[in-house]
Parts: sequence; structure tokens; C-alpha cells
Amino acid sequence: MIDPSSTPETRSGREVLYAFLRLGCLSFGGPVAHLGYFHTEFVERRKWCDDETFAEVVAIAQSMPGPASSQVGFALGLFRAGWKGGLAAWVGFTMPSALLMVAFAFGHHLLTGKLALGIVHGLQLVAVAVVAQAILAVRKSLAPDAPRMGMALVAALIVYFAPPALGTVLAIAAGALCGLLLLRSPQEQPIHPLHFRLPKLAGVAAAALFLALLFLLPVAVSITRPQSGLSHTIAVFSAFYRTGALVFGGGHVVLPLLENAVVARGWVDQQSFLSGYGAAQALPGPLFTFAAYLGATVEPTLNPLALSALALIAIFLPGLLVMVAVLPFWNSLRARPQIQTCLRGVNAAVVGVLVAAFVRPVWSSAVHSLFDVAVAVVAFGLLVRWKVAPWIIVIAVISVSAIASAL
Repeated sequence: MIDPSSTPETRSGREVLYAFLRLGCLSFGGPVAHLGYFHTEFVERRKWCDDETFAEVVAIAQSMPGPASSQVGFALGLFRAGWKGGLAAWVGFTMPSALLMVAFAFGHHLLTGKLALGIVHGLQLVAVAVVAQAILAVRKSLAPDAPRMGMALVAALIVYFAPPALGTVLAIAAGALCGLLLLRSPQEQPIHPLHFRLPKLAGVAAAALFLALLFLLPVAVSITRPQSGLSHTIAVFSAFYRTGALVFGGGHVVLPLLENAVVARGWVDQQSFLSGYGAAQALPGPLFTFAAYLGATVEPTLNPLALSALALIAIFLPGLLVMVAVLPFWNSLRARPQIQTCLRGVNAAVVGVLVAAFVRPVWSSAVHSLFDVAVAVVAFGLLVRWKVAPWIIVIAVISVSAIASAL
């Protein structure tokens, strides 16, 4: 619940911007860590909402497509200062890592020779350890029992063997169906009402825009003149928008969809893709800012900065739209047992999607020797066992890989 002494209209969007800008510069560790930072800052210290409201917002974000931590931040901004607060929260939390990813996009091409190859390879090995850690973490919460582990395995096989353009979508759909059929709960979970400050009309408009962009952007690509600058720009926006619209679980689950969106089309080469993904692990803020790097790296382009901004907006927009679409209706929607069981199946499928992404392309593209295996295993141990900060591991693995390459 919200502090009754003020309303969103009287609160400052600037206050929200400064709070999230600070977190955008300091929030290392991925989506789960981001939620911990949010709880400490906005529930414990600033008291913008209570534990009950925070937990429910997290549950909503985890159930929707898009980057969960960014969606939670957006919702908290809405709670605090209305629409201004929501936009300020997204900009503040996203901007630092997005700017750093753009800088890396322009700078990593300057890296040549054995030393540079060692640095790039080190970033790829970091990605192996980080994705493995993510699988271990999400399995405990999303697939804690045998039935859901079985669903995760089926989802992994679907992603691995199905056509790249359909694999993730089919896996998520299969998870929802299996959840509906196999994960029915004998008792409904007790619920409490939430007090969102969004009109239902805004929810309807957001849902309509979400669906219109999802289905009409590919049509716009097909009717514009092939090979033209406009057609290419719309195609990039459509690819990143579709990726953001179909990612359940956020974070590392975006990897296979983004690979299909840019590598399979020949816009970005495989090595640059994995290098950028590895670099994103060292940065604070949402992993979806990887899109800013990819937009600046896409070929051909006459304006990489503009394409970077376009890709960044496109990948985040679906997740923000679905939050606006769902929040006004969530009280009645979440009470339905069928929705609860479908979402449990979807969450299990997310684990399988991660496993498939780990096998290909993360492991297959980065690990080529026993030395690579050893480095990845040590990095994984430092992350999981000793809880070393990811940015420290990035520096260490890059250093080891660079030295090994030079020698």
C-alpha cells in the first residue's frame, strides 16, 4: 500500500529518477539481485510501499513477458509518481548500462591481435558461468519437483530441435498446457486486493497497442520496399519488439531469441554477439540493455546510434505495455485457478529454455579446450559457492584468458 499523505500527482518524477539512476549505477548481479536492491531501497529505506504490495508486483512481473526487474521498477515508479514516475524509473535504471553497452559496441572492434582475442574469449567464458548459475538459481524456484523438471526437459528438447523462430514460443506454449493439465492445486491460494492507480481504459489501450505492434510490424516490413533504409529500420524494430514480447522469465532467457533475431539474419556475427553478452554481465542494471549494443552493431546501418536507441526502446516496450495492460485487471485475473496453473507450467518451461540456450550457443561457441572448461568451472564456483561479485569475476576471467592467449 502507498503512503496516504500524498498522491502520485504531488510526488516528484525527479525524485524517482534520482533514486533509480543511483540503482542503475550500482545494481550488479542480475534480475534477482535487482529485486533485492529494490526491496532495500523502496520498502525498507524509503517506504514507498509495504512488503505485501512489493511481493505482489514481483509476482506479476515474473508471470509476464519482458524484463522482470525493469517491470517491477516501472510499477514502483507508477505507484510513487504516476506516469511520470514510471517513465523516470525506467530511464534511470536503464540509462547507465545502456550507455556503457553502446560504448562497448563502438570500442570492441578496435580490439585486435592475440590480446584482444583473449579478452573477447574471456567474456564468452564468463557467459558460460553466468548462464549456468542462472539455471541453477531458477530451477530451485521454478522447477522444484519431478513433474516440473520433466516439463523443463521437454521444453529444452523443443527449443533445441525445433526451428529457431518457433522453438521458444512452442516451449512456452507447451509449458502452459502442461501446467493447466498437470499442476492443478487442490486448494486456491488466498489473495488480498491490490490498489493500483491505473484506469481500466489505460489497460485496454496498452493491450491493444501491444498486439497491434506485434502483428502489424511484420506486415509493415513486408509491404515496404525491400533493401530500403525504411524497410531495414522497421525490420530491426520489429525483431527486437517481438523478442521483448515473447520472452518469459527475462534476463538470460532472452539470449536464444536475440540470437535468432540478429545472428540468424546476418545482422551481427556470432563472435560479436557473445562478446557483447559477456560484457553485459559486468555491468549494473538490466541485461536487456544488451539490445543497445546489438542495435549499434547491426549491419548495414548508416546511423548506429539511432538504431541502438530504436532497438533499446523496442525490446523494453512490450514488457512495459503488458504491465500497464494487466495492472488494472490483476485483482480479478489472478484469482482464477486456471491462470495460476498455466503460469506454473510456463515457469517450468523457462528452465528448459535456459538449458537449451546454455548448450547452444553459449557452451558450444565458448568452450574449445580443457583449459576453457577449467576456467568456466572456477568462475561458476566463485559465483555460486563464494558469491563473488560478477564484475570481479569478469575482470579475473578476462585477465586469465588474455594472459593465456598472449602466451
